Amino acid sequence: MSDQKRLQAREQAHERGLYPAPLNEGRSRNMQANRRANTKPEVVLRSALHRLGYRYRKDLRLDLGKLKVRPDIVFTARKVAVFVDGCFWHVCPEHGRQPTTNEWYWTPKLRRNMERDQAVNEALRSAGWRVVRLWEHEALTAAVEAVIAAVDPSSEHASDSSATG
Repeated sequence: MSDQKRLQAREQAHERGLYPAPLNEGRSRNMQANRRANTKPEVVLRSALHRLGYRYRKDLRLDLGKLKVRPDIVFTARKVAVFVDGCFWHVCPEHGRQPTTNEWYWTPKLRRNMERDQAVNEALRSAGWRVVRLWEHEALTAAVEAVIAAVDPSSEHASDSSATG
């Protein structure tokens, strides 16, 4: 899709009230720069795991019936799915905050994100997967330990404290 068509589609969506117009051009650029995959916390965690000799797939699509899931890190043979959740997008109890602008749009969107996360966890577990959900702010050592605990439950260095979901 060309940039011109994308701008027109965005304007039409704003006019129909499907989502809010950006407050300013800077905010718009900032929001467009948010990544779905390969965020800094994900890349740092993957690098640490790789240095330790763990091999995995990244952003692999898993088809679970009607639900399509893309965990950030997937250990296919061990059936472990790892998600590194952003504090804002997934409403971190420690750092998440209620939006103060365009609440009519953001509050239901963030609620849907939380509901989707729960549905994904349940679908993966029902299919025999172990799920590790980490917050973007978690210390790297704790995140690595949580993943290792899920991938190799018999590991003597593993701590299961961060493996939630």
